[in-house]
Amino acid sequence: MTEQRIILLTGCSSGIGAHCARALKTDGWRVFATVRRQEDLAALEADGIEALLLDYTRPETISAVVATLRERTGDHIDALFNNGAYGQPGAVEDLTTDVLREQFETNFFGWHELTRQIIPLMRKHGHGRIVNCSSILGLVPYRFRGAYTASKFALEGLTITLRMELQDSGIHVSLIEPGPIATRFTANALAKINEHIDLEGSVHAVEYRRQLRRLDGSGPISKHKLGPEAVYDVLKLALNVKNPRPHYLVTTPAKQGVLLKRLLPANLFYRLMRRLD
Repeated sequence: MTEQRIILLTGCSSGIGAHCARALKTDGWRVFATVRRQEDLAALEADGIEALLLDYTRPETISAVVATLRERTGDHIDALFNNGAYGQPGAVEDLTTDVLREQFETNFFGWHELTRQIIPLMRKHGHGRIVNCSSILGLVPYRFRGAYTASKFALEGLTITLRMELQDSGIHVSLIEPGPIATRFTANALAKINEHIDLEGSVHAVEYRRQLRRLDGSGPISKHKLGPEAVYDVLKLALNVKNPRPHYLVTTPAKQGVLLKRLLPANLFYRLMRRLD
């Protein structure tokens, strides 16, 4: 009998993480899924998923999750899917250093800490898959998303370096780069812009009002937005194929953005990006 494979996923209260956790369970994986809030545990547990609390900004919760995983599995794990993140909107000049630091604590440093604690378990068994859910904004810039873009650019560089360093270890590392996906991401971004940005006191006040309409759903909606199942389709590839690719692009805008960046002169490409909503 084939031994049941074990995966740890983060950011599973809704959206991409919640969908992938349940889909992996259906596909036969033993799933450990993390959330930040106690009230989000029950829904996952009701579906037979081993749900745990993890907050990337609190290192003690990372260590506690890894300790629980080791205890329940005998130090065994086959795959890690780093997914939990948020996007802090705002013009770069309106971002305080503390706000930028908070973005990196969640989207970058916490991912690194969890990954570092998981790698020794994979090395012990000589195999593993690490998949980081980045973003098209880890490859191309976007106005008023500087904090999020910076965190994802950093994640891209660190992840690909890790991939090269783990070559021949049996541990494969990949990035998923989605464009617009139907999740609570924009709702969370709306809360963050209201919390941290002086919307009316900024020289960008007019632009912020337009951005708020986009975030609260009263503005135009991307016709290219896909559901979280689109991410799961490529996650399955990264977890199962013999030689997973370093990059998996999801959605038409993501693929178009990368293609245009390769083909166009830099000045023309950035002017084009400047005009995008």
